[in-house]
Formats: sequence, C-alpha cells, structure tokens
Amino acid sequence: MSVLQVDVADGVATVTLNRPESMNSLSVELKIALREGLDTLANDSAVRAIVLAGAGRAFCVGQDLREHADFLESGSSAPLSTVREHYNPVAVRLAEMPKPVVAAVRGMAAGAGAGIALLADFRIGGPKTGFLMAFANVGLAADSALSWTLPRIVGHAKATELLLLAEAIDSAEAARIGLLTKLVEDDDAVLPVAQELAARLAAGPTIAYGQIKRELLVAEASTLAVALETEAEAQAICGVTADHRESVAAFVAKRRPEFSGR
Repeated sequence: MSVLQVDVADGVATVTLNRPESMNSLSVELKIALREGLDTLANDSAVRAIVLAGAGRAFCVGQDLREHADFLESGSSAPLSTVREHYNPVAVRLAEMPKPVVAAVRGMAAGAGAGIALLADFRIGGPKTGFLMAFANVGLAADSALSWTLPRIVGHAKATELLLLAEAIDSAEAARIGLLTKLVEDDDAVLPVAQELAARLAAGPTIAYGQIKRELLVAEASTLAVALETEAEAQAICGVTADHRESVAAFVAKRRPEFSGR
C-alpha cells in the first residue's frame, strides 16, 4: 500500500497519510510523497478543494523518530536537513495552495502533524482529537510553520505556552482556542464532515478562493499600501473569470450561480 493515498471525486481530492501502524509518523518516503502529491494537486484544475486526513486512529504524530534515531546514529552532520528538504516545501505549498484545504483531524496531531493541520484553511475534529506541539519534549525548536501559524490562530502568549510547555490539549480546548474550525460529536464523522465542507468549497468560485487566500497571506506581513495593491491585482484576476460573469448574471436573473472554477 502507498504511504500516501490520493482519491479524487467531484472536484475534491482526499489526501490520506497512510502509515496507520505508526500513527502516520512522517518517514522520508511519506514526506517526499506528500511534497510531490501537493505539487501535483496544486496544478490540477480538476481539483477544486483538498481534504487532508490520516489513516487509522491518528491524524499524524509528526516526525518518525525511529527513522530519525537512525540518522542520528549514522553521524550525519545535518540530521535535521529534512526541515529544508521536506517540511518547508510542504508548508509553503499548503499556505499558498490556490484552492481551499480542509484537515480532517481525527485523533492526535502532534509535532509536524500539528503543523500540517494548522496550515489548512479549515480543521474538523472529533472527541478524540488532540494537539501536541511536541518539539521541546525532544529538545527541538518548532518547524512545519508552527512559529508562523500558531501566533496567528491563538495569539503570541498562547503560542508560547503551547510550544514551551509542550503539553497535549484535548478537542474541547482546541475548539475553544481556534485550532479547530468545527468539533463534531462522533470521531467517525470527522472525515465525512470534512469532505462535505470540501465539496461545498469545490462547487464555489475556485479562482476567487485562491485570490482571497493570497490576499490574506500578503496582508499579514505587509503594509496597507501593499495589501491594497494586492487586492487590486486579485480583483483584476477575478474580474475576467467565467465565475464572476456567471454570478453577476445569476444575481440579475434571481437564480443560484453555477460556478465552474474558471
């Protein structure tokens, strides 16, 4: 079985981390497959929304520490080269993905697994969902963009607490502080609810969604002038799309628009 499964149906790609025997820990093989798989999906016009999921009882517990121990024992001069080779490209691809991403966070999301989940636009969880910013527990600093995503979601003080204390938080607390977009009552419903949301997004104005994401990404690290220029560029791009013309025609005709993602 492939360590990464990608299933596409009705414009939604469900990307499943598929190492359930290790709670979907991130081996080199899986990291490469995820990096390359996301690149492919970003450029596939037939895919208009993405669901990230984990096989088995966990979303993803982060770095495969057994494999990492072997790297340490080998005497490698750069045992954390995986950050630049794998985690950083995955983080950039998810943050800049020109279509909506929904994470189905069933079970634990720890370390880089939490980082991947928090790079999604929406996160659905269940009763057994948990988050653990585990890096300090193994003598490491944060990676997988957590130093960037966490403060934006929970604020600087809470991000400091989560990263330095490295204590697990349960689904209720995760929902309270904004790590989860929606908390469902049944763990078995996490993936279907995530796919339902992705299907709704896949039926929407894909180019506009991508430009909205780009606006937010730029605005968070720029001046008002840069943000306004980005908005003008985004509106120019959206203004010539078939979806914009269709939505205006639908408004005038008092009917629901049918978006094509073009």
